[in-house]
Amino acid sequence: MKLPRRFGHITKMTQGGNWPRIQYRGEGIIEDTPEKIIPFMYLPEYRNKWDTAVKSYTFLERIDQDTVISHTITHSYGLGLISSRDFVDLINVKRYEGGIVTTNSASVDYLKRPPSPSHVRGHNNPCGYICSPLPETPGHSKLVVFIQPDLGGMLPRSVVESAIPNNIVNLINDTRTGIKAMC
Repeated sequence: MKLPRRFGHITKMTQGGNWPRIQYRGEGIIEDTPEKIIPFMYLPEYRNKWDTAVKSYTFLERIDQDTVISHTITHSYGLGLISSRDFVDLINVKRYEGGIVTTNSASVDYLKRPPSPSHVRGHNNPCGYICSPLPETPGHSKLVVFIQPDLGGMLPRSVVESAIPNNIVNLINDTRTGIKAMC
Protein backbone atom coordinates (compact mmCIF):
# COMPACT_ATOMS: atom_id res chain seq x y z
CA MET A 1 0.00 0.00 0.00
CA LYS A 2 1.59 3.28 -1.06
CA LEU A 3 0.69 6.37 0.92
CA PRO A 4 1.43 10.07 0.39
CA ARG A 5 5.12 10.92 1.01
CA ARG A 6 4.49 12.47 4.41
CA PHE A 7 3.28 9.08 5.66
CA GLY A 8 6.11 6.97 4.21
CA HIS A 9 4.69 3.64 3.12
CA ILE A 10 3.16 0.42 4.41
CA THR A 11 4.14 -2.97 3.01
CA LYS A 12 2.31 -6.24 3.62
CA MET A 13 4.44 -9.38 3.34
CA THR A 14 3.02 -12.90 3.54
CA GLN A 15 5.16 -15.73 4.85
CA GLY A 16 4.26 -19.24 3.72
CA GLY A 17 5.27 -22.61 5.06
CA ASN A 18 3.72 -24.58 7.85
CA TRP A 19 2.79 -21.48 9.80
CA PRO A 20 1.63 -18.75 7.41
CA ARG A 21 1.49 -15.25 8.85
CA ILE A 22 1.43 -11.72 7.63
CA GLN A 23 4.08 -9.17 8.53
CA TYR A 24 3.42 -5.48 8.10
CA ARG A 25 6.16 -2.92 7.63
CA GLY A 26 5.63 0.82 7.86
CA GLU A 27 8.09 3.67 7.79
CA GLY A 28 8.18 7.39 8.23
CA ILE A 29 10.48 10.28 9.04
CA ILE A 30 10.36 11.72 12.56
CA GLU A 31 11.91 15.03 13.56
CA ASP A 32 14.19 13.98 16.45
CA THR A 33 16.97 11.53 17.28
CA PRO A 34 16.59 7.75 17.83
CA GLU A 35 17.75 8.13 21.47
CA LYS A 36 14.72 10.36 22.10
CA ILE A 37 12.19 8.70 19.77
CA ILE A 38 12.47 5.10 21.01
CA PRO A 39 12.05 5.89 24.74
CA PHE A 40 9.18 8.19 23.79
CA MET A 41 7.51 5.26 22.00
CA TYR A 42 7.88 2.58 24.64
CA LEU A 43 8.04 4.20 28.09
CA PRO A 44 4.57 4.33 29.71
CA GLU A 45 5.00 7.87 31.03
CA TYR A 46 5.09 9.07 27.41
CA ARG A 47 3.12 6.48 25.43
CA ASN A 48 -0.05 6.80 27.49
CA LYS A 49 -0.13 10.51 26.62
CA TRP A 50 0.20 10.35 22.84
CA ASP A 51 -0.76 6.93 21.41
CA THR A 52 -4.42 7.22 20.39
CA ALA A 53 -4.69 3.43 19.87
CA VAL A 54 -3.78 2.68 23.48
CA LYS A 55 -6.29 2.68 26.30
CA SER A 56 -3.67 1.57 28.85
CA TYR A 57 0.03 0.74 28.69
CA THR A 58 2.07 -0.38 31.71
CA PHE A 59 5.24 -2.22 32.60
CA LEU A 60 4.48 -5.39 34.54
CA GLU A 61 8.12 -6.15 35.25
CA ARG A 62 11.50 -4.59 34.57
CA ILE A 63 14.00 -7.36 33.91
CA ASP A 64 17.01 -5.10 33.35
CA GLN A 65 17.75 -1.59 32.11
CA ASP A 66 16.76 -2.46 28.54
CA THR A 67 14.26 -5.31 28.99
CA VAL A 68 10.68 -5.17 30.28
CA ILE A 69 7.42 -7.07 30.19
CA SER A 70 4.62 -4.73 29.15
CA HIS A 71 0.84 -4.92 29.13
CA THR A 72 -1.09 -3.00 26.48
CA ILE A 73 -4.84 -2.58 26.21
CA THR A 74 -6.12 -1.08 22.95
CA HIS A 75 -9.30 0.79 22.21
CA SER A 76 -11.93 -0.94 20.10
CA TYR A 77 -11.91 -0.10 16.37
CA GLY A 78 -14.37 0.30 13.54
CA LEU A 79 -17.33 1.38 15.65
CA GLY A 80 -16.78 -1.61 17.92
CA LEU A 81 -16.37 -4.11 15.08
CA ILE A 82 -12.94 -4.97 16.51
CA SER A 83 -13.15 -5.35 20.29
CA SER A 84 -10.54 -4.04 22.67
CA ARG A 85 -7.42 -6.25 22.70
CA ASP A 86 -4.74 -6.77 25.27
CA PHE A 87 -1.15 -7.88 24.73
CA VAL A 88 1.59 -8.98 27.13
CA ASP A 89 4.98 -8.47 25.48
CA LEU A 90 8.64 -8.92 26.28
CA ILE A 91 10.44 -5.80 24.98
CA ASN A 92 14.20 -5.39 24.62
CA VAL A 93 15.86 -2.15 23.52
CA LYS A 94 19.20 -2.37 21.70
CA ARG A 95 21.61 0.33 20.63
CA TYR A 96 23.90 -0.08 17.66
CA GLU A 97 26.81 1.74 16.11
CA GLY A 98 25.84 4.79 14.15
CA GLY A 99 23.10 5.86 16.57
CA ILE A 100 20.59 3.18 15.57
CA VAL A 101 18.16 2.17 18.33
CA THR A 102 15.71 -0.74 18.09
CA THR A 103 12.95 -2.32 20.11
CA ASN A 104 12.60 -6.06 19.73
CA SER A 105 9.49 -7.66 21.13
CA ALA A 106 7.18 -10.66 21.16
CA SER A 107 4.21 -11.73 23.22
CA VAL A 108 4.79 -13.94 26.24
CA ASP A 109 2.63 -15.86 28.69
CA TYR A 110 2.85 -14.13 32.04
CA LEU A 111 1.22 -15.87 35.01
CA LYS A 112 0.70 -12.60 36.88
CA ARG A 113 -1.43 -11.24 33.99
CA PRO A 114 -3.78 -13.95 32.70
CA PRO A 115 -6.28 -13.16 29.93
CA SER A 116 -9.26 -11.08 31.06
CA PRO A 117 -12.87 -11.50 29.92
CA SER A 118 -12.91 -7.71 29.35
CA HIS A 119 -10.53 -7.96 26.37
CA VAL A 120 -9.55 -10.38 23.64
CA ARG A 121 -5.96 -11.53 24.20
CA GLY A 122 -3.86 -10.79 21.12
CA HIS A 123 -0.44 -12.19 20.32
CA ASN A 124 2.47 -10.30 18.80
CA ASN A 125 4.82 -12.52 16.85
CA PRO A 126 8.40 -11.13 16.78
CA CYS A 127 8.16 -7.44 15.94
CA GLY A 128 9.75 -4.10 16.70
CA TYR A 129 10.87 -0.63 15.73
CA ILE A 130 14.12 0.36 14.04
CA CYS A 131 15.05 4.00 14.37
CA SER A 132 18.11 5.34 12.57
CA PRO A 133 19.44 8.88 12.23
CA LEU A 134 19.37 10.54 8.82
CA PRO A 135 22.88 11.95 8.31
CA GLU A 136 21.70 14.02 5.33
CA THR A 137 18.99 15.63 7.52
CA PRO A 138 20.39 16.27 11.01
CA GLY A 139 17.80 16.07 13.79
CA HIS A 140 15.60 13.68 11.78
CA SER A 141 15.32 9.90 11.93
CA LYS A 142 13.82 7.14 9.86
CA LEU A 143 11.40 5.01 11.89
CA VAL A 144 10.61 1.53 10.57
CA VAL A 145 7.83 -0.44 12.27
CA PHE A 146 7.58 -4.23 11.83
CA ILE A 147 4.55 -6.03 13.26
CA GLN A 148 3.02 -9.44 12.74
CA PRO A 149 0.08 -9.62 15.13
CA ASP A 150 -2.51 -12.28 15.74
CA LEU A 151 -5.42 -10.24 17.03
CA GLY A 152 -7.23 -13.29 18.37
CA GLY A 153 -10.97 -13.69 18.33
CA MET A 154 -13.07 -14.42 15.28
CA LEU A 155 -12.23 -11.53 12.96
CA PRO A 156 -12.62 -11.78 9.19
CA ARG A 157 -9.21 -11.45 7.51
CA SER A 158 -10.47 -8.47 5.46
CA VAL A 159 -11.21 -6.52 8.65
CA VAL A 160 -7.75 -7.25 10.06
CA GLU A 161 -6.05 -6.40 6.76
CA SER A 162 -7.71 -3.00 6.65
CA ALA A 163 -7.25 -2.16 10.34
CA ILE A 164 -3.55 -3.00 10.74
CA PRO A 165 -2.13 -0.69 8.03
CA ASN A 166 -4.25 2.20 9.37
CA ASN A 167 -2.99 1.45 12.86
CA ILE A 168 0.65 1.66 11.67
CA VAL A 169 0.02 4.97 9.88
CA ASN A 170 -1.64 6.32 13.03
CA LEU A 171 1.26 5.09 15.20
CA ILE A 172 3.81 6.93 13.06
CA ASN A 173 1.69 10.08 12.84
CA ASP A 174 0.87 10.03 16.57
CA THR A 175 4.59 9.65 17.33
CA ARG A 176 5.41 12.56 15.05
CA THR A 177 2.71 14.78 16.57
CA GLY A 178 3.33 13.66 20.15
CA ILE A 179 7.07 14.18 20.10
CA LYS A 180 6.63 17.72 18.73
CA ALA A 181 4.06 18.53 21.42
CA MET A 182 6.26 17.17 24.25
CA CYS A 183 9.37 19.10 23.18
